Amino acid sequence: MDATLPHPAGGAEHHGEHAKLRGFRAVAWHYLTTTNHKDIGTLYLCFALAMFFFGGLMALGIRAELFQPGLQLVEPEFFNQLTTMHGLVMVFGAIMPAFTGFANWQLPMMIGACDMAFARLNNWSFWLLPPAALLLAASFFTPSGATAAGWTLYAPLSTQQGVGMDMAIFAIHLMGISSIMGAINIITTIINMRAPGMDLMKMPLFCWTWLITAFLLIAVMPVLAGAVTMLLTDRHFGTSFFNAAGGGDPVLYQHIFWFFGHPEVYIMALPGFGIVSTVIPAFSRKPLFGYPSMVYATASIALLSFIVWAHHMFTTGMPVTAILYFMYATMLIAVPTGVKVFNWIATMWRGSMTFETPMLFAIGFVVLFTIGGFTGLVLSIAPLDVQLQDSYYVVAHFHYVLVAGSLFSLFAGVYYWLPKWTGRMYNETLGKAHFWLSMIFFNVTFFVQHFLGLAGMPRRIPDYALQFADFNMVSSVGAFGFGLTQLLFLYVVVNCVRSGKKTTEKRVWEGADTLEWELPTPAPYHSFHTPPKLRWEGHRPIIAAE
Repeated sequence: MDATLPHPAGGAEHHGEHAKLRGFRAVAWHYLTTTNHKDIGTLYLCFALAMFFFGGLMALGIRAELFQPGLQLVEPEFFNQLTTMHGLVMVFGAIMPAFTGFANWQLPMMIGACDMAFARLNNWSFWLLPPAALLLAASFFTPSGATAAGWTLYAPLSTQQGVGMDMAIFAIHLMGISSIMGAINIITTIINMRAPGMDLMKMPLFCWTWLITAFLLIAVMPVLAGAVTMLLTDRHFGTSFFNAAGGGDPVLYQHIFWFFGHPEVYIMALPGFGIVSTVIPAFSRKPLFGYPSMVYATASIALLSFIVWAHHMFTTGMPVTAILYFMYATMLIAVPTGVKVFNWIATMWRGSMTFETPMLFAIGFVVLFTIGGFTGLVLSIAPLDVQLQDSYYVVAHFHYVLVAGSLFSLFAGVYYWLPKWTGRMYNETLGKAHFWLSMIFFNVTFFVQHFLGLAGMPRRIPDYALQFADFNMVSSVGAFGFGLTQLLFLYVVVNCVRSGKKTTEKRVWEGADTLEWELPTPAPYHSFHTPPKLRWEGHRPIIAAE
């Protein structure tokens, strides 16, 4: 038989399978070795989306158990594992990598750079994350299960867990190394690679928020690494940092953790502020009100975040003078945060506003994040905090800050830049449906938890007294509605990428005024081979003709 002819037993199909396999290998190798900031940004965003659904499944497990009083579906030990891993996965696996994905995609295009400063380091920063995620996921299958010490990993619980705790410690180390390398890359890129004419005080606010966030990461991720390393040595090498029987102090762990933990809240919020500060002016068709004050407010929030950590510890027996100091310092953060909210509202005031999906999510962010800020002020008042500490009021506050804050701003960013990334428009009707369903179900889930906390329901418990039953049922129904709504988001994004209506307009949104909108749509693989020379029309950068 002629060797060039297809094999009679399905040879053509066999050849096609080989071609697909070669194609798959080529794509896999490309993404494994890529140093292009857009590819790495896409990897971060896809990873974060996968972790978001993984963490969300654990949240639904928690809410399913709490649908009714009594032990329904899972053992208390596994319930504690779910609450712990839900927090770790959402914070370190979903929110932080998602914002880093936006930084990778947008920062070089916004400042006129050819790529990130350290392109190979950028690749390594991402590829540390999947092994860390696998470590966390695999810890469920160890004999003692995953860590169940709460996402804060408080001693002495964390010094008494099984091997799943060690896996979590190593995963946190890997994710921390990734964050530090990414932060170094971002700072170097912004400081050294801006196009001629792009002064610091002319950068988009998204670049400013990420520059400040990167300094926060470098300052506090080593602190977390130190805390979990001390846990590791307490567990296996005979030290007694947190073991009272050996002369240590469990409260010391809380001090070290929250010195990391409070700036970490702003690490997850400041990039969201940057996205919202980009979206609101675009759909208000006005420059951002009070740009310099927004920059100074962002820096003030970052600096103040280092001096308020013990407001998480009012019930640990601190002296009254320390409690008063941390109470007043916490209240002070409301000032620069209030400046930001005022400036967003002033930007919209008398603007020529339209309400496409990115704007809806941005406005939803402002409304719900402000509610989260007010409940944070309530918790900053020490006598009230003594009552509300470790109750569902804290759970509600935390989720208003991080779901309505970080997550809604991420959704706003995806809908805003997706047409520029892909050259295709998403389905606006489905996008708006995603917003309204998310807004409704989010509030159904978490608003009632304020009342549960005020009534005295502790958090992180698998069973509860009968008087908490009605609001828990409402909260669980809302949680399942919110979770299912995110499948609609996944559909909108996949549908846009695969078959969305093509667009080649440079400026997809009429009011968009940052540098990436001067590039063709979809954004080319290499945005700027040489730094563009910029001229300015008011606040809008224009690439000057040679």
